[in-house]
Amino acid sequence: MLAKRIIPCLDVKDGRVVKGVNFVNLRDAGDPVELAATYDREGADELVFLDISASHEGRATMVEVVRKTAGEITIPFTVGGGIASVDDMTRILRAGADKIGINTAAVKNPELITDGARRFGCQCIVVAIDAKFNPAWGEWEVYIHGGRTPTGIKALEWVRRVESLGAGELLLTSMDADGTKDGFDVPLTRAVSESVGIPVIASGGAGKIEDFYEVFQEAKADAGLAATIFHYKELTIHDVKEDLKKKGVEIR
Repeated sequence: MLAKRIIPCLDVKDGRVVKGVNFVNLRDAGDPVELAATYDREGADELVFLDISASHEGRATMVEVVRKTAGEITIPFTVGGGIASVDDMTRILRAGADKIGINTAAVKNPELITDGARRFGCQCIVVAIDAKFNPAWGEWEVYIHGGRTPTGIKALEWVRRVESLGAGELLLTSMDADGTKDGFDVPLTRAVSESVGIPVIASGGAGKIEDFYEVFQEAKADAGLAATIFHYKELTIHDVKEDLKKKGVEIR
């Protein structure tokens, strides 16, 4: 069994870290380079940067943020948002990222997953999936454009396809749980974890220390990602890891 990972997430808009609830009502949470360096010192296993503006100006900003961050940290970090081609991937990796996250572009052009995996290796390609429960279906639907656009694609079908195309990891965000601090979406995470053989990073809803144990034990996630509780010092990474150790969970 792979050791479990604790991963802070930095949603970056116009060069600043922001956080909201259910993908809206964003508020400032600080400087991304400073936060990244802090999380590295505090024992984070990895970092995820998501450029949520992903405009042309945002992309230029993000490349510079990635470059500055790479000089400040020693842990791996994934960068996503607005990456739509192998050239975009190359630019971000050259700036210092270790992995590439793709979401909207993967849905629109699934072959991008395969192209990226062939060029950089499967371990480099993280497919991010924003999923929301669709009551009419009785299961989850994939959304794109930062959670604004429903796709009509069933999440469990999509994750299996993504794996077959060469993705090395999934970053699974529950839109229903995002920012609520009511706990990770265990049913969604478990369903996805049981559908694929690649690692699943659970995202959305972390609010208390017990939530991490639950998502690892009950939902079979390989990593727990959180933003709000770490950015605003409600919990530290050390706190979470110590709690997991006491409960017998193997961590990095």
